[in-house]
This record gives sequence, structure tokens and C-alpha cells, in this order.
Amino acid sequence: MRTPKLIWALMMTFPAAGLAAEAPAASRMDQVLDAAIRGEQALAATLEAHRPVVETYVQTVKPDPVMGVVPVRDNYFFGRLELGTSAPTNKPTKTDKKKTLSLLEDFHSAVFKPEEFSRMLILDRGAFNKQTYAFNFLRSEFLGDVRTLVFDVMPREGKPLDRYRPGRFTGRIWVEDQAYRIVRYNGIYASNLAANFHFDSWRTNVAPGLWLPAYVYTEEADKTSRQLNLTYKGQIRVWGYQLEKPNADDEFTKVMLEAADARDESDAPGQTSPVEAARQWQLEAEENVVRRLEDAGLLAPKGKLDAILETVITNLEVTNGLEMDPPVHCRVLLTTPLESFTIGRTIVLSRGLIDVLPDEASLAVILAHELGHVMSGHELDTRYAFTDRVLIGDRDALAKFQFGRTPEEETEADGKAIALLKNSPYKDKLATAGLFLKALQADAPALRALIRPHFGNGQLYRMTEIVQAAPPLQQASVQQIAALPLGGRVRVDPWTARAELMPGNRVALVSAREKMAFQVTPLMPYLSRLDGKSEPAKSAATLAEKSASAPQ
Repeated sequence: MRTPKLIWALMMTFPAAGLAAEAPAASRMDQVLDAAIRGEQALAATLEAHRPVVETYVQTVKPDPVMGVVPVRDNYFFGRLELGTSAPTNKPTKTDKKKTLSLLEDFHSAVFKPEEFSRMLILDRGAFNKQTYAFNFLRSEFLGDVRTLVFDVMPREGKPLDRYRPGRFTGRIWVEDQAYRIVRYNGIYASNLAANFHFDSWRTNVAPGLWLPAYVYTEEADKTSRQLNLTYKGQIRVWGYQLEKPNADDEFTKVMLEAADARDESDAPGQTSPVEAARQWQLEAEENVVRRLEDAGLLAPKGKLDAILETVITNLEVTNGLEMDPPVHCRVLLTTPLESFTIGRTIVLSRGLIDVLPDEASLAVILAHELGHVMSGHELDTRYAFTDRVLIGDRDALAKFQFGRTPEEETEADGKAIALLKNSPYKDKLATAGLFLKALQADAPALRALIRPHFGNGQLYRMTEIVQAAPPLQQASVQQIAALPLGGRVRVDPWTARAELMPGNRVALVSAREKMAFQVTPLMPYLSRLDGKSEPAKSAATLAEKSASAPQ
């Protein structure tokens, strides 16, 4: 006879199924696992169809008695996901190497390969089934607002050492309780490679029943040490499954028809002045480049975060009596490496740079420097006003779009920025900005991939006056925060690539080990389901239906 506690446990485990509490648990588990496996097998086709942008950043770390661990070097990979037509193997062939994440080949290393990290986005492709794996139900658990069923997963031991066959997953999966899709998994792939990472992979909901890879945190410790001694930490980020495109039909619907007797009361238009023509030519080049970077999934679509950055620009302009015409705009580069640059009158800051800046005054210093370039007349190369120069592939765009400045131009922009900041609301709060630049210079030798820019100049050796006025760095002090960890401030929507500022949760630090300036940290997204009425859900609804019904 079942006890009341056991009946209650069964009811809590399967409330969405509509089954009686007396239903056999094993039969119910089979239904859940069958649905989860079908969803995982269909996911590969979805990823191949959308080829999202995938970015991997890995830090090699060493123990530190004060800071816990500190980076000693780093590696970076960036590109579009190419899974190919067959399941990955432990030893990539020459053909496989063409189907990696590579767009920036010079960022690759002899130790880390992009294909090894791409395997963390999908579970044992081609072999994730009940014949290959044994599943053991543990409990139900909430991940954010989403209730999940948790299973331990291990390869079956049909043959000796099958458990350790290269490519087999061992770990834990979390299955959401409505469409039974895997939303998180945590473990390791068996591998003969020297660099073999444990990983924690998360997915987000973009439509009813459709969960797509978004974040992966990966780390590994020294296997020869008896204590926890981390050697590698890394983050994988995925975005741009469905980049937003302007809708020509919508544009036509915005055309307004005037009454027949409507007249322009202004003076008759005359010839465009040379200054106006030059500005318009510059603007065409700027718009062409911005649109091309947005189409490549590198710039976030215009949004609220841009407006926040432009508010800081407005503060600098108003307090200095500036009237910028045409106005200065801000955009967010979605990549991790720390960089800022100007495209004509558009100031661009990378997501990684916004993440690590400690406060608004530090942000104002970076924006003031770029505004100094605009004020100094450091313009965009007008070759991009010719449309054929932007009708190029993503790899060519990465190689050809370079917006770096000469040392003389950087010095001129610094002078303009210092003058702006002295009259700004941030003039008495620049100590943290100086500390940030000091910390960046101190960590520069170990963080070459993080500080190496894609398009503009790095953040080193700028604003010397502010750096010299800053207090000394105190690594052991929890009161002095020179820079923040990566990933804690900007959230990127994996489906649309929209960027937004996450709510700030101030947490009191208990030791210097929790400061983690410029460091990779675990990713713990708050999972929630999208309403079917929301825009991403509408645009993805058809895809979700196709994925669920894809032939296996």
C-alpha cells in the first residue's frame, strides 16, 4: 500500500501529464525520455538551418593565494556554427576542420580547437538514445520559472570500456515538464584529448516547445592535484538564430499621403551646400557599414541599451554646451573582447567592455574618448559609401572593416575627452575609471585575446591624466572594485541578438577571491517560458513545429 507521502511525491513529479497518481512510474518516464530524445535529435537540423553565431573565450588560470586564481593567458574563437552532415568524431578529419566555428583563424591555438567546443551545444549527436545511454530519474527542480525533471545519464556498458568510448556523455540532464525538451545538461564527453573540459550547457525558450543553445560554462582542474586546482575556465555564447531584418512591406505601410492642397510653407529648396553634401556622403558610408555589421550578427539591433549609452553622451554634451549635428549615436558590438571605436558619428562599445566597467563614470570616460574622435573630425573612410564595398561575406567584413586610429589621433581625442569630463557630472567620480585603466594595463600581458580588438583600438594607454590621478590598486581589498567579471551586465537574446542591461544585484563580497576582475565566471541564466504572443515566439512558431515533427 502506498503511503500518503509517496502518492504526494508522484503527484508533484508529474502534475502536467493529467495522469492519475497510480499510473506506473516507469511508463511515464519512458514517455518523458522518448520526447526528450526526439527533441534532441531534431535540434541538429535546427542548428544547421540557422547557423547561429558562436563565440568561445577560454582563460588559462593559475592558483593565487589572495585572488584564488588569476589568468595567465587566454584564447578566443568566433564564427558561425557549422555542424556538417555527420556526427562529430574524436579525431577531426581535414573535411571536418572546414566545418568549424572559424572566422578569425589567427585567434586559434594548438591546444584548443573550435570543433571541441561546438560539441558542447548538442548531446552526443547521432547516438543519444536509450540503447546507448542509461537514465536514472533523480528529482524535480525549478530552474528559474521552469519546472524540470532531472536525470543522471551514463553510457550503457554493453561492451567493456564502452563507458569511456570517445564522444560518450556522462552527466546530468534537466528536462522541462511541458514539451519535455532538454534545457540544461552538465557533465563531460569521454575523450583522448589532452584538453578535455567539463561543461554546463544552458538553453533558452524562443517559442513554445523550442529551446535553443544559448550559454555554456566550461572549466577543468589539474587532474594530478588532490585539491581543486583550476587550470581552464571558458564561456561559450550563442546568438543570432533569427537576425532581425527590416521589412519592406512595413516600410511601405508607413508612407503618408498628403491632401491635394497640401503645400510646403518653407522656401523653395535650393542646391545642397558642399558641407551638407559632404555630411550626407559620410552618413551613407556610416549607414552602409553599420547595416553590414548588424546583418553579420556583430552589432545588436537598435534598442534600450543604446539609449542608455546615448544618455551619457547627452550628459557630456549638455554640460559642455555642445550641439552635435548630425547627432551622435551609440551601438553595441556583441563580442567579448574589450574595444570601442567610432563609425563616423556612431560610437560602438563591445558587450565585453560594458560588462567589465565598474560604474557610470568609467563608462563616461570611454564614451568621452570616442566623442573626442568625433569632435576632432576623425571621419570614416568614405569608400564605404559605394555599396559594392559592403556587399561582401562575413569573413571579408571582419578583415576589411578596420576603424583604428593613429597615436596622434588617440592623443587628440584624449585631450578633447579630458576637457569634456572636467565640466561633466562625472568630474568628481573619475577615480574608479583610472583604477579600471590601471587594472586593464596590469592584466594586459595575460589577457591578449580579451584586449586584442577586432575593429578598433584596444583600451590601453588612454587617458594618462586620469590614470595617474587614480589611487594605487589594492588587489586584496574588497572595497576597491577596479573591474567586474565578464558576463554580469549585458544580456543578449539568443534568437534576435538584441542586447539589454540586466538588473544590477549588488552582492557584498566576503573576500578578494570574489572580485574576479576580467575573469570568466559560471553562467546561471534564469529560465522562463516565452508567451506565444511575444514577437520572438511568433517568428519561431513554425520552426518549433518543424523541429518537433522532423523525421528521425
